[in-house]
Amino acid sequence: MYPKDLKEKPTLGFIGLGAIGLPIAANLIRADFPLQVHTRSRKAEKSPELKGAKPCSTPKEVAQGCEVLLICVSDDKAVEEVLFGFHGAESNLTSGKTVIDLSTISPTKAKSFAAKLARKNVKYIDAPVTGGTEGAKKGTLTIFLGTNDDSLKEVSSILQPIGSSFYPFGTVGKGQEVKAINQILVAGSYAAVAEAISLGEALNLPMDIVVEALQKGAASSWALSNRSQSMLQDNYPLGFKLHLHHKDLCIALKTAEDSGLKLPITSNVKELEERLIKEGYKDLDVSVLKRSIKNQFRNPTDN
Repeated sequence: MYPKDLKEKPTLGFIGLGAIGLPIAANLIRADFPLQVHTRSRKAEKSPELKGAKPCSTPKEVAQGCEVLLICVSDDKAVEEVLFGFHGAESNLTSGKTVIDLSTISPTKAKSFAAKLARKNVKYIDAPVTGGTEGAKKGTLTIFLGTNDDSLKEVSSILQPIGSSFYPFGTVGKGQEVKAINQILVAGSYAAVAEAISLGEALNLPMDIVVEALQKGAASSWALSNRSQSMLQDNYPLGFKLHLHHKDLCIALKTAEDSGLKLPITSNVKELEERLIKEGYKDLDVSVLKRSIKNQFRNPTDN
């Protein structure tokens, strides 16, 4: 697909420089990939971490001359606009090029985008990531790929600077299906940690010691290790925005519904998130779920 000699690294395009996308792009720059970048606000294109990257005014311009285009945007609509909008990349994606979509979108849309690009012999790989902003900055993301082993080998040198674990699941859309499962587990674990910490606080337990003890046993989890302090301090610096996780839960619940399943725990967490979003917390980290329990405690008789 492109020269394998590391001295001849392919020119990459990268669209979407948000909390996850910017550190991913920065890691590609540090790995010496020639990079053309674009983001909707245009501000992050001038970030010091992207020194050496070429800013582009549109997705169409990014796609011009790049061998592989990476996308990391918010939702189905944003990916569709990037690829097929008025200034979309599709018009400059020629035969043999590859799109790696790091966004979390619906499996159905991933399949639709792949089918459209296949008409031009352009390969589309859904490759949603997990690991939060911490993993994006460290280059240790886990990536779920809707592709096979052979296609993974073709793009592995591009993925290595941004992730530490790569799992191909065979066909387009399967990466998004696995990400849906991931987000269900995230929802349950964050909500459980929020409830457990709320109970500990109500019992006036020494919560720093309690958390340390819990991390040594069966209750240990990523959410407990990485987000318990935020909940204890009632301070929620950005790791993954609440409204984006809510979007992901909607995808997961629709995927489950299409498979004939109802997910009551996930549905309950989705409702908690909707309430918090209405209260103005949409841009805080998902661990702000703790506020849903705190608010109930403060207002037990509210209708």
